Amino acid sequence: MKILLAENDHWTGQQLKSILVAERYTVDWVKDGVKAAELALHEEYDLLLLDLVLPRLDGITICRQVRKQNCQIPILMLAATDCDRDLINALDAGADDLVEKLCNPRRMTAKIRVLLRRQLQTNSTSTLLTWGALTLDPALLQVTYKQCNVVLTPSEYRLLELFLRHPKRLLNRDEIIDRIWSMDGCPSQAAVTNLVKELRRKLKAAGMQEELLETVYGMGYRLMEAPTEFSEKSVPATATYSHSDRLWSGRQMASVAS
Repeated sequence: MKILLAENDHWTGQQLKSILVAERYTVDWVKDGVKAAELALHEEYDLLLLDLVLPRLDGITICRQVRKQNCQIPILMLAATDCDRDLINALDAGADDLVEKLCNPRRMTAKIRVLLRRQLQTNSTSTLLTWGALTLDPALLQVTYKQCNVVLTPSEYRLLELFLRHPKRLLNRDEIIDRIWSMDGCPSQAAVTNLVKELRRKLKAAGMQEELLETVYGMGYRLMEAPTEFSEKSVPATATYSHSDRLWSGRQMASVAS
């Protein structure tokens, strides 16, 4: 999933982005309110994370502009302190919630998961993404095949999620780059080919014999039709990718900032 982060303080922005990337989100980070509003209104994001105080255009105004366009994307506001006045102003502007920007990161990411899960439940009767015996749980950030965990890198996870969310869509390499990598990343189209190759390899190693993605030469990739029947034989379990138990320490923050 892709998040737009609007935070003008460089050090704080680095910390927030590193937390979100560790949780397997693609993050576009901007420091200017006008730029944030432009991206929020014209690009595709799954959630907006907006600081209340931004240069040229504040977060409350951005929130109002987004809601005026009848856009229901989840919006989580960032504030220096968690006070009632800021929360009330944010909610009145159309935000879904507010969090103190330097709070325990597990609190912030939990709020993000709640908002994204709520959005998924609004758009679909089920939050689980399935393809045959393959299941992706966005709430747990977990992929399983025949109920056994499949270990994927953040980029591989986002690629799999992208195709499971758009089962009939042909995605070219430029579209994949836009959804998988952030604006400050500049991967080549060959990076997409390698990422698809690695995802296929890991799914095969997990025991999946069916081909997940169809290569449409010269155009891109498309999710294959899901198998209607599959064997219930178990495959060896692999280690689970841990994402929720990271602790935020001053030493880690200083390391990222340096």
